Amino acid sequence: MTTILHLDSSARPGRSGAQPHGSHTRRLTARFLERYRQLDSETEVIYRDLGAEPPAPVTGNWVHAAFTPPAAREPWMAEVLAQSDQLVDELLRADIIVAGVPMYNFGPPAQFKAWIDNIVRIGRTFGFDRARPGEPYWPLLADAGKQLVILSSRGDYGYGPGQRLEGLNHVEASVRSAFRYIGVEQAFSAAIEYDEFGDERLARSIAEAEQATDRLAEAIAARRAPDAARRVA
Repeated sequence: MTTILHLDSSARPGRSGAQPHGSHTRRLTARFLERYRQLDSETEVIYRDLGAEPPAPVTGNWVHAAFTPPAAREPWMAEVLAQSDQLVDELLRADIIVAGVPMYNFGPPAQFKAWIDNIVRIGRTFGFDRARPGEPYWPLLADAGKQLVILSSRGDYGYGPGQRLEGLNHVEASVRSAFRYIGVEQAFSAAIEYDEFGDERLARSIAEAEQATDRLAEAIAARRAPDAARRVA
C-alpha cells in the first residue's frame, strides 16, 4: 500500500474553482490525490493543513534539545520536540510527499518553511559526525525511495527554467534542496501562473497545470501500483 503525505500551506482556506478567492495549490494537491486514488484505491493519506495550523517555529530551546543526544535529554526537551517528532514520523511513513507550496514574495510561505525546519532533524533525517573529514553530514532517507511532488502557484509568470523570472523563483529550488539534503532525490513539480492577471492566460495556465498534475499522478502510480500502468494505458 502506498502512503501519501498531503501538505497544504496556502493561507487561503478554500480551493480555486470551488470557492471565491480559493487557493490554486489546494486545487492542485486535491486533484493529484483524486487522480492517484483512481489508480490505486488502497492509498493511505496523511493530511496536514500547514496553512490553517502552522507548525511552531524553531526556537533556541528547540535547537538545544534537537542537538542533545536522545539519552541525555531532559524531560522539557522531549516536550519541545514533541511536534517535530510527530511531523518527522509522518514524513518517515510516507512514500510520496505531495506539497502545495504557493509563492509568497518569491519563496515558500513561512508556515511551510516552519515545517521544513521541523523535519530537517539531526539523528532523524540527516546524520552528522565531526570525525568524518570532508563528509560530516549525510542523508538518512537516501534509500527510502520517497518521491516529492511540489505543486505551486504564482501571481506573475515566467518563473520556469530559462524564463524571464527564473532567478526570482526560490520555491521549487529551496524545497528540492531541503529534501535532497535528507535524501529525497526524486522531485517533480507543476505550477499555476498569471494569478494576478485573472484573464484567459490564468485560465490556460490552470488547465495546463491540472493536466501536468494528472500526468504526474499517473506516472508515479504506474511505478508504484502493480496494475496502474495498464489502467493509464
